[in-house]
Amino acid sequence: MHILVVEDEEGLADSLRRGLAAEGHWVDVARDGHRGLELALSAAYDAIVLDVMLPGPSGYEICGRLRRRDDWTPVLMLTAKDGEYDEAEGLDAGADDYLTKPFSFVVLLARLRALTRRGRAAERPRTLQCGDLTLDAEARRCRRGDTDIELTARELAVLRCLMAGEGQAVAKRDILDEVWDSPADVDPNIVEVYVSSLRKKVDTPFGRHSIRTVHGTGYRMAPGED
Repeated sequence: MHILVVEDEEGLADSLRRGLAAEGHWVDVARDGHRGLELALSAAYDAIVLDVMLPGPSGYEICGRLRRRDDWTPVLMLTAKDGEYDEAEGLDAGADDYLTKPFSFVVLLARLRALTRRGRAAERPRTLQCGDLTLDAEARRCRRGDTDIELTARELAVLRCLMAGEGQAVAKRDILDEVWDSPADVDPNIVEVYVSSLRKKVDTPFGRHSIRTVHGTGYRMAPGED
């Protein structure tokens, strides 16, 4: 398997690299969140071993980013934290499994084997839904109830990014990174323009308010009652 290990503890990262390589796996290692996210987005991995507490983006942020891009690579989260709320936060971010430090390497191997056996196909959502708003990105079809809504390719991509967040706040920068090919050259305010256009198409005509502003962060989807 091709495995990505994102772990900032040098000793543990090297131990995982050597142990996984000894089992016949091809291993890439990142020591911070920025590098981990870069590798996760640029290469196809069979599994990702992802620490929660990292310099830069946290493991939660990295996992959430991948899931919003419809990347369903199996993710095994590692953390020094312990408790049901920490575990729930990791799973809610899209992680497939959760392992608390210190852990047995034998158990980690078994967890990775179990995750990769499950595969990704069964977990990949084909249609996104928020209340009576549905989006089939592959078919390029958006509907509110029984009414079809015409969207441009860019509007569809922005809406898909928001709906994939499943009610969680999605940052403007994340929308830029996922929808635009060269986000560094784009004014972040362009996101507001597209969100305004989407609201006029998917909310206002139906008396809904499903695209909510999260001040200081970005936007999130809500069921959109009157």
